Amino acid sequence: MSPARKKIITTSRHGSCESADAIDRIIKGRFASRSFTGRTVPRQTITDILDVARFTPSGANIQPWRVYVVAGAKKRAISCALSKAHEEDRDEHSSEYQYYASSLPEPYASRRDEFGRLYYGSLGIDRSDAAARSRQTSKNYRFFGAPVGLIIAIDRRLAIGSWLDLGMFIQNVMIAAGARGLQTCPQETFAKYQALLRTLLPIPSEELIVCGMSIGFAEEATASAGSLMPRANIGEFAQFVDFED
Repeated sequence: MSPARKKIITTSRHGSCESADAIDRIIKGRFASRSFTGRTVPRQTITDILDVARFTPSGANIQPWRVYVVAGAKKRAISCALSKAHEEDRDEHSSEYQYYASSLPEPYASRRDEFGRLYYGSLGIDRSDAAARSRQTSKNYRFFGAPVGLIIAIDRRLAIGSWLDLGMFIQNVMIAAGARGLQTCPQETFAKYQALLRTLLPIPSEELIVCGMSIGFAEEATASAGSLMPRANIGEFAQFVDFED
């Protein structure tokens, strides 16, 4: 094999510095947008995003993800129904799984507290102001103004390993959206209204609703601000064993 041919194959298999930089920028620049413009996102764009995300690895290639893509009148109907439930009888609704541990150990409890302080502080909402926090939460159910929403589910008969696969799929959706100039917001809170969503979408009983996701073009001010959330340094979560410098 010629050196030139070998170089081409190596580049195609392993990418290049330019492509690595582009992917790194998308991942590092991603944030949970909570304010979208009304700019339309074509169906083909969402199809292209899902076409990329479907290459997510999964144990034994079982591909456990299920996605319901909503826009237009159906999205508005979902927003109206969930917003009404949130305002009138939120305590009557519950998710089918527990997202957080009942008692978070450190450092996770401190990180969640910091999130609340930074998030609500950026909105000028006192964390003790339950009414204002509830009004902010209700914006989730309007998909924060995004033109497209996803409701993501998994077969309840599957085990925890398939949830790992689903997490990778969701991340790939967000990266593929970012590559197209879009921002996203993954939203666990949709799972709380799973019973209501089943009356609005053709979700079979064997599927468990995991989360929603808003997709669209972020408002300029929101995009400029980016993520408010600090990230742990590598040394806080990784150990390198038997590396030679």
